Amino acid sequence: MRYLVISDIHGNLPALAAVLRDCTPDQYDRVLVLGDLVGYGAEPGDVIERIRALAPHVVVRGNHDKAVCGLMELYGFNSHAREAAEWTTRTLTEGQLAYLRDLPPGPLLVDDVLEVWHGSPADEDAYLVWIDDIRDAAALGRRPLCLFGHTHVQGAYGSGEGHPVVESGEHRTRTTLSIRLEDRWLVNPGSVGQPRDGDPRAAYAIVDLGARTVTLCRVAYDVGAEQQAIRAAGLPELLASRLGEGR
Repeated sequence: MRYLVISDIHGNLPALAAVLRDCTPDQYDRVLVLGDLVGYGAEPGDVIERIRALAPHVVVRGNHDKAVCGLMELYGFNSHAREAAEWTTRTLTEGQLAYLRDLPPGPLLVDDVLEVWHGSPADEDAYLVWIDDIRDAAALGRRPLCLFGHTHVQGAYGSGEGHPVVESGEHRTRTTLSIRLEDRWLVNPGSVGQPRDGDPRAAYAIVDLGARTVTLCRVAYDVGAEQQAIRAAGLPELLASRLGEGR
């Protein structure tokens, strides 16, 4: 079984389209979506419809998904995120809002090998940034391979002796890791539409259970088109300018 793993699309249709062109259906059997379909970007409705058309095996909700559909208060968001969330709520149809409202929270068990969540297994809105937090989350995982998003930083973290910690930043296009199921691995595919690791390219991952591999992928997309769409929508300038920096 091969999984295309995507997360944190954040309403960025050009980035999602680039990922789906780069990872064609012959490269995967199922799709896993780790949350935050919307927020920040200017095409939230189109992104939702594109995801629905993929018929993902699993979609877990993210904090922006919750906020946009009224399941979460906005007081914890900064002013730019709050403005984008309010705009997104006004932009989406009732059916699209209902779709977000019905998304399940993580963690979810996918099969005998995989578990997915948005933030952490203890708190769906928690950020796993520091290695100690990642190790604590790994101890709570119920499967050998746990997939998460939320931080917008691509990486893979192995709990076995001598395993590497692989993080983005070297601007590679594809990095393939061998996974031993005797160990515990946490993998963040990175953000499709809002990378924050210094690499502006869209990020995703491919998990191949037959080959026991995880491949971390990056693909360039038309950043200028999304920046133009954000500005045309009247959203905060920061949401457009930072896309070019991957921050």
